[in-house]
Amino acid sequence: MEPVWRARYSQALVELANANAAAWMAQTLAASEGCDAIVSSGLAGFVGLSVAERLGVPAIGAGMIPLTPSREFPSPFLPPAWIPARLNRASLGLTNQLLWRGLRKTLNRARAEVLGLPPRTALWTNHPMLYGISPTLLPRPKDWPANAVMCGQWVPPLHTDFVPSPELARFLAAGPAPVYIGFGSMAGIDLPHMLEIVIKALDGRRAVVWPGWSDLERMALPENLLRIDATPHDWLFPRMAAVIHHGGSGTSHSAAGAGVPSIVMPFAGDQPFWADRLHRLGVAPPPMPPGRLNAVALADALSFVGRPSVIARAAAVGQAMSREDGLSTGVMMIEGLVAAVSSQRFPLALESGPM
Repeated sequence: MEPVWRARYSQALVELANANAAAWMAQTLAASEGCDAIVSSGLAGFVGLSVAERLGVPAIGAGMIPLTPSREFPSPFLPPAWIPARLNRASLGLTNQLLWRGLRKTLNRARAEVLGLPPRTALWTNHPMLYGISPTLLPRPKDWPANAVMCGQWVPPLHTDFVPSPELARFLAAGPAPVYIGFGSMAGIDLPHMLEIVIKALDGRRAVVWPGWSDLERMALPENLLRIDATPHDWLFPRMAAVIHHGGSGTSHSAAGAGVPSIVMPFAGDQPFWADRLHRLGVAPPPMPPGRLNAVALADALSFVGRPSVIARAAAVGQAMSREDGLSTGVMMIEGLVAAVSSQRFPLALESGPM
């Protein structure tokens, strides 16, 4: 992703959180009355932590992107190649602080107006933090504090009763496993132009395409490509030969968990981080920036994911992830934390501490 595009994306997220801070805080306060704890995540993370402080209940952070600094990997919000290993821990501390500075003023105003709380001068860092991240994709760092827990991917029960459309069922039955192409919620991309390059690289190979948030209505696809509607990843991906995607945490986990190789075209945010993780695992070629996409490079990537050694490695990763139960682990941790606080065996940990 180009630096200017990366900066614009980050700024857009900060603006979204600032524009909604007071409304989110009021909604969270109303929804949390009488609750035993607040699980807080994403752009509303600081909002949830503030409401927990106001109500005097445990605050539990949750996320699918590692925010706890470590010497073992760099900030997920910076391209891995930018960060020397000796600066790994500092890089995540830096991006956490930059986000805090971008949100602090508006958050403190909402804390005063909605919750009647004094302003905060530093980040929360000591509350329990649960991550819906597979230790197969990212082993738990040895230097993480005890309050950071790697649960495994959070997925609902399998869609065993899912029935595909007749068109998709016929397409899957008509030939060898196709390649999946989809970039999820990535908006503002020229998907038709990208697909022209992909179609050339496929050279007649079968593929299914999910447009996601992009416009594909006017593009005519060749017979070897099928446009599909949103389909559960846990049902679809095991039926694919490979998955071409944007590298979001959820899609990266789902592709790896399905036991199939990936080709990752990271656009923004943490996507280069997960693209790098999949490459390090040997289940994806090096990340392919969309701005430098070309048919020759993509054809080489398709050859890579077709290698028997890569297919076998992807299957082994999928088998390892199948032994994880991230959802049950997360629920068990939340119930245990709430019970510990109730018996005063675990602090609320609402104070701030060093990064």
